[in-house]
Amino acid sequence: MTEPATTAIDPNTLHESMNAAGHVRLVDVRTPGEFESVHIPGSYNVPLDVLREHRDEFCTHLDENIVLVCRSGQRAGRAEQTLRAAGLSRIRILDGGMLAWESAGLPVDRGVERWDLERQVRLVAGSLVLSSILGSVAVPRLKWLAAGIGGGLAFAALSNTCAMGMLLAELPYNRSAGCDPQTVVAQLIASKQPTPSDYRE
Repeated sequence: MTEPATTAIDPNTLHESMNAAGHVRLVDVRTPGEFESVHIPGSYNVPLDVLREHRDEFCTHLDENIVLVCRSGQRAGRAEQTLRAAGLSRIRILDGGMLAWESAGLPVDRGVERWDLERQVRLVAGSLVLSSILGSVAVPRLKWLAAGIGGGLAFAALSNTCAMGMLLAELPYNRSAGCDPQTVVAQLIASKQPTPSDYRE
């Protein structure tokens, strides 16, 4: 059986669907810190690492039209693969992620501003490379740390994964007490609609 193609939905079409009678379940797979900074009203925060670890538990409650949201679309793509592997098929990805949603001037809920995960990765990687190059004046072997970081970033681009990002996502700065699996599942159950309907486009 052929794997279904990824179906993207543009921000304006998604906004229209949310305002129509049909129910659309928005699942934001960014870190809790990113979600608290800005998110689409009515969306549920299920960080990518939590979704992967508790996939089967979440899939029991994700049987409606699902739109996956992240900053730009990359993490949502990985979340889609996870959910499709579990047997879900009614999945779409917000084309361009939160960046496109905000650029379209669509409504958001804002909280305390925090750096998004990609920006944190750039800061840490850049700082490590810079400090290792400067330090290599005194300790020549430190240049290999810079080479290792560069190689890791190249691999991240080729594999569309980011080990540094996954590690940073675990820091307290990026976590939230309200984003444990049991709390998220309880929210999904409480919001469950009795009659899901198709997207309206």
